[in-house]
Amino acid sequence: MLTKLQLVKYAKVLVWGLETARTKPYKPYDSILIRYHLEAAPLAEYLFRELIQKKLNVIPRCLNTPVMEHDFYSFTDSKQRKFIAAGEKEFYGKLAGNIFLNAPSSLTHLKDIDSKKINDVMVTRKKLREIMIKREENGDFGWTLCTLPTEELAKKAKLSLKEYTNQVVKACFLNDKNPVSKWKQVYKESVEIKKWLNSLGIKTIHVESKSMDLEILFGEKRKFIGISGHNIPSFEIFTSPDWRGTRGTFYADQPSFRNGNYVEKVKLLFEKGRVIKISAGKGENFVKNTLTMDRGASQVGEFSLTDKRFSKIDAFMADTLFDENYGGKFGNCHIAVGSSYSDTYNGNVKNLNKTTKKSLGYNDSALHWDLVNTEDKIVTATLKSGKKQVIYEKGMFKH
Repeated sequence: MLTKLQLVKYAKVLVWGLETARTKPYKPYDSILIRYHLEAAPLAEYLFRELIQKKLNVIPRCLNTPVMEHDFYSFTDSKQRKFIAAGEKEFYGKLAGNIFLNAPSSLTHLKDIDSKKINDVMVTRKKLREIMIKREENGDFGWTLCTLPTEELAKKAKLSLKEYTNQVVKACFLNDKNPVSKWKQVYKESVEIKKWLNSLGIKTIHVESKSMDLEILFGEKRKFIGISGHNIPSFEIFTSPDWRGTRGTFYADQPSFRNGNYVEKVKLLFEKGRVIKISAGKGENFVKNTLTMDRGASQVGEFSLTDKRFSKIDAFMADTLFDENYGGKFGNCHIAVGSSYSDTYNGNVKNLNKTTKKSLGYNDSALHWDLVNTEDKIVTATLKSGKKQVIYEKGMFKH
């Protein structure tokens, strides 16, 4: 497990992430929500102290245990699953920040639950997420998250707890004298790559590997973003493409734990922007049900690449936050099926509304599910000029 000093450093890094992720500075007495699993309570305590010392009002909320979650989906009816507590919309409408501390004690406790019940809750809670998205677009809200080592995560990743903890420590620079300074350095270095990508005038992106042949339509008024404080750790550089131009095959060679279920070897075939064929080595029915959550669930909301020179993560972690930032030998490419990120808009995000987003091909869904490929790959951009240019090879950007 993490030492006291590492927890203190982790808390400071999370505060940096929260402050960096919001375009407006926080004001005294702004309200910050800390959502955390029970096993993350020690970090929540240090984070609470950091935030109140900054004169922020902190609202801690411990999440349901796996038993409570299982009981909820086992015994509730549709009306209960679609319940939103009185005042919750108003609460999120005034919230200035949100930090999630992920420390699960079970990853497969919902494997016997009908995934349509889980979909019900996600579609209902989307209303609250939309409130936060709009506040973020206006610069009034920021968020970040992290993962703490647990026995369950280590077991599912097939690592010892010590090995798992070491991956977290090196990924987040928790043994550095000043991890915040290290993150500021990574942030600065990533700016040059994003500037280069956004200067190319990209029309489409073609990804080729042993198992993939995928074309992505970059879209109008788009930009690449990333390493923005939103996730700790975060080394990915990504965009939300025009979903309508997605075609070909994406393959996730990394397994995925999601909503208490396990899937592996997911292969998606896209045609005219939508998934038309799904296969999986394990959990195929769960994947199929999840991708019918709503219309946007079977469309792409994110395309991402991670440069192995940034990320020191070189093991499967059974946690999307770390797995989508995998460095290893060949870096990683991942897509997210489901919702897009409006901050990839190359303009004043305050001017975006549902009509504009739809016309630009931004995807809308209650789902956002990252699926990761770590194979050796070559990524080629076709520019608006007609020129083809390799932008990523052997796990690195070609800048």
